[in-house]
Amino acid sequence: MRCRVLFVIPTLDRCGAEKQLTLLATRLPKERFDVKVVLLTRGGPYLQQILDAGIPVEIIGKKGKLSLRAYFRLKKAIKRFRPDIVHTWLFAANAYGRKAAFACKVPVVVCGERCVDPWKGAIHKWIDKTLESKTDVYAVNSSGIVDFYSQRGIPADKFVVIPNAVETPSVPKPLSKRALLEELGLPPNGKLPESSGKQALFEEFAIADTSNQPDSPWIIGLVARLWPQKRIHDALWAADQLKFSLLNFYLIIIGDGPERDALLRYREDLQLRDRVLFLGERDDVARFMTSFDLLWNCSEYEGQSNSILEAQSLGVPVMASDIPGNRDLIDSGKNGLLISEFDGDETRRRTAFSRETIRLFKVENRYLLKEWGEAGKKRIETEFSLQQMIARYVELYERLLASKSDKK
Repeated sequence: MRCRVLFVIPTLDRCGAEKQLTLLATRLPKERFDVKVVLLTRGGPYLQQILDAGIPVEIIGKKGKLSLRAYFRLKKAIKRFRPDIVHTWLFAANAYGRKAAFACKVPVVVCGERCVDPWKGAIHKWIDKTLESKTDVYAVNSSGIVDFYSQRGIPADKFVVIPNAVETPSVPKPLSKRALLEELGLPPNGKLPESSGKQALFEEFAIADTSNQPDSPWIIGLVARLWPQKRIHDALWAADQLKFSLLNFYLIIIGDGPERDALLRYREDLQLRDRVLFLGERDDVARFMTSFDLLWNCSEYEGQSNSILEAQSLGVPVMASDIPGNRDLIDSGKNGLLISEFDGDETRRRTAFSRETIRLFKVENRYLLKEWGEAGKKRIETEFSLQQMIARYVELYERLLASKSDKK
């Protein structure tokens, strides 16, 4: 008899938790698991992948933060499906989904905490603590999340760490750097037709040795939702310093979000339109990544970054903020570089991104880019494969159900 698993998540937006749920739901062995997905609020870009896999999806249509209607609709959905396991993802689904699952007497309830969440206030913490006692397991993707929540009163022995997986993207026609520049309408040598007044100042006070720069520009990538926690302002500030140093580069930012307009204004204030490109959301991110010389991740907090995993799977070296989650992926100096938080000193942190990038791109240090890319790719293959993640969830689900059966 197949195990019935119901996943509950707010949306299927193009974000990390949503991607991991999609990978898991569509890859669980069909001969052993019967899967359904309930979306608390609405659909999103990953919805079609779920449907194409033959998995039923129900949208509750929650509006506003507090909705009794959504709660009762969710209870009805659970009763109709009669799951053996309800696995919730992200705060809203963790709150509504667990409460409804408990009311429906679902045998096993798994809570998916996917990120360190410093934004949570007193009410959020109260909800988390209230629902903890009946929750069987917290399935998380990094040790940093265990530390964060155990410090807030959730027993550490209730957590199971199952790292995110990356399905190495199939890139039938990887973009060469020249092809990328041509596609984006950028000068192939990175040299701009005119020098602005600011560029003239850069030239006068250049702080980097540019005599050994390559003929084509360096390509730095950043792939993230444009949210405050991603600190895209840090990347723009650092890019301004790279321009001041006369480094020949482009910063390509892929992603969208509520900060887009503010970031575009900041780019204009820094006169970086000629060096920083916002490409919005893309379905072909891997195709662009193959031409990146370096990936930046400036996040203030993460669960476990999908963009870092994907970059490493393609052999792209990564420079990232030294935060929980990133530390699980990057052994600094061996398969990438972690940038210190400097005890909250914003200027020092931002300066470190630009300084270390300039250092890496010097002739004598470029071998590190290749070494880190190869080491990152090897680690992804051995520790973060999709097959490993699926096997770990299968073991978890079956162990939890067996344990409940033994207690009857």
